[in-house]
Amino acid sequence: MQLPPVERMALAEHILVSLDEPDPSMDALWAREADDRLAAHRRREIRAVPLSEVLAKYKTSGTA
Repeated sequence: MQLPPVERMALAEHILVSLDEPDPSMDALWAREADDRLAAHRRREIRAVPLSEVLAKYKTSGTA
């Protein structure tokens, strides 16, 4: 808070950009999760849910 506004804005932008950097370990975890879910679906352990059903769950006041 002691920095001038322009420097604070630059710092905030730097932090936000750093959050968008790819993380290979996180990508690997999500890929494994997707593979596990697909395998479970194929074994009929879980069922697919239609997109319309998912969207309906999150609609509030007529907006998604």
